[in-house]
Amino acid sequence: MENHKIPAKRNRCGKVVHTSQKQTIIDRYSDILSTDPDIKYENLVTKLSAACGIGILTVKNTISEYKRTGKVSSPLNNKKRRTVIDKVDEYDISAIRQKIHEFWFRREIPTLAKIIRVVNDDPDLPNITRSSFQRLLKSMQFEYTKRDKNIALTEREDLVTWRRNYISDIRRYRQEGRTIYFLDETMLWFNTGDCLSRVCLEQTMVNTGTTGSRNPTSKGNWLTLGHIGSAEGFVAGGLLCFESKKNTFDHHNEMDGNTFFKWFCGVLPLLKDNSVIVMDNSQYHSVKTEQTPTSSWKKAAIIEWLESKGVKTNPSMIKFDLLKIVREIRHKYDLYVVDEEAKKQNKIVLRIPPYHYELNPIELAWLVVKEHVKVNNRTSKINDVRQLLNDGIQKVTPEMWSNFVSRTIKKEERCLRVDYISDEMLDEEPKSHVLSITGLTTSDSENSD
Repeated sequence: MENHKIPAKRNRCGKVVHTSQKQTIIDRYSDILSTDPDIKYENLVTKLSAACGIGILTVKNTISEYKRTGKVSSPLNNKKRRTVIDKVDEYDISAIRQKIHEFWFRREIPTLAKIIRVVNDDPDLPNITRSSFQRLLKSMQFEYTKRDKNIALTEREDLVTWRRNYISDIRRYRQEGRTIYFLDETMLWFNTGDCLSRVCLEQTMVNTGTTGSRNPTSKGNWLTLGHIGSAEGFVAGGLLCFESKKNTFDHHNEMDGNTFFKWFCGVLPLLKDNSVIVMDNSQYHSVKTEQTPTSSWKKAAIIEWLESKGVKTNPSMIKFDLLKIVREIRHKYDLYVVDEEAKKQNKIVLRIPPYHYELNPIELAWLVVKEHVKVNNRTSKINDVRQLLNDGIQKVTPEMWSNFVSRTIKKEERCLRVDYISDEMLDEEPKSHVLSITGLTTSDSENSD
């Protein structure tokens, strides 16, 4: 009886090829070459594909990777699943926060079901599932305050404290007569025709009381921009501009601490003495002068850090005791590089709380600049776009800047009012307790509307 070899089962198209399968390809590749060293490459690949049940392109890529690196890797190791937090941008988050605040201004308790409904009904905001929305709200520092009849969406105490302290500080600096500069980075999409929807959506959301946008979905050319300005206008010589290298729609992915610090140091001499520099809390804005110990540090490293600060320790101390001392003195050493550089030149840095872009008037100035580039962009050539960019910056007059600052001051007052209203409404009836976003049960949500 003749023996028939059973063909290898084919890997389904689109299915991930794992490390073990790639290793099988390489093992058989070596075996074939050892018995038939003169085999043509195309015949070799075809033979391997049939024997392993893997597509020809994958076989070629696996061989190429092995020749280049001497090993194979699973594509799963290189892929990070995108979460809802990755899919929405900073402007979307700011707009969602504004919608939650609108409920308080109407003296209506904002609940999860209500917020999901108004967000998903807004064509300028992404549709978000219930579970994803809960994760997003948690990242936005919201929590649930459980009452007798309702479960209200409220902002965490630390975020409210940050916001109120920020507004209190900036008001004090205004009263002192200090010049307040506002700093921010953004991305400029400059392919002709494709930037239209982005700028129009940004303008629409600004006119309705928020700063927001919908990013273009196609690949193309971007400029990463940074600038600084005050009620007197953009600071002459303060522009940062470079062509983006990564396929990204987020300037946070293009900028790093070193690039920002170098630009920031060049900007400082251009600013008035005893001035205030307002910026957000982006990671590259918040590089620490040194790392302070955490619970993940080894005990010996914590002791070394403490002793470098002149703190005496003894062998009987456990890690818990050492970290307690760290917490007591951390505020002396938990410093930011840019803050310390600003202090050297008699200036101070003030940080806006996360996702409060409506409190930075430079966001409105950027809209004017982008609109100018969009309307006049005919070639999308980099040199032409740079010229349009400079022209757009000149178009934002001191009078416009002063108006933007005035509008931002009204936003500050609005933030203070929403805190007062929510506090008053939640105090009308006894509160049970505060729940985390993930601590809400299905039945809780159903009873909250």
